[in-house]
Amino acid sequence: MLEKINVQKTCIIEGHQIVVDDKLVWSGAGALPFSDFAKEAFLQLKIDYPKFYKMDALSKLAFLAAEYILQGEDTDELALVLANKSASLDTDVKHQESIQDADHFYPRPATFVYTLANICAGEIGIRHGLQTENVFFVAEEFPTETVYSYVDYLLKSGKAKRVLCGWVEYFQEEYRALLYIF
Repeated sequence: MLEKINVQKTCIIEGHQIVVDDKLVWSGAGALPFSDFAKEAFLQLKIDYPKFYKMDALSKLAFLAAEYILQGEDTDELALVLANKSASLDTDVKHQESIQDADHFYPRPATFVYTLANICAGEIGIRHGLQTENVFFVAEEFPTETVYSYVDYLLKSGKAKRVLCGWVEYFQEEYRALLYIF
């Protein structure tokens, strides 16, 4: 499995830093809240995509990692395989808080939209016009065997020419994105 597949590119976002192919490409100042770090990292990209500001934190993290790793890349027939530990729990908690207080009951559709982990994959797919396979796994740790088997299947079956694959975890200001292009 994957004996002929090579990692073509990597992107890691954690600790207020963005690293592409082992090269620091952007670093945020100090101990910023993730929302500020994400906004600054987005502005560094110099792209016009107003929808970014409406996304939840998990989607912003996945979106940023995808933007940084896909710079200059052909996205034709690119599949997407993502995983994390918390699914959309951070947004789920915020949504629950918005509806549990009877005196301040205010369910927000903009929050509810992001109560599925695979929405971040959808955001990437929309932005890059991906029209091939995508899947989102939820597991305690990166499900290496499952993910690599799926990547292998996508490539060998011809369902994709390349695969953007990795881990995008966000929960209560703790975050890490690790993406690969195979």
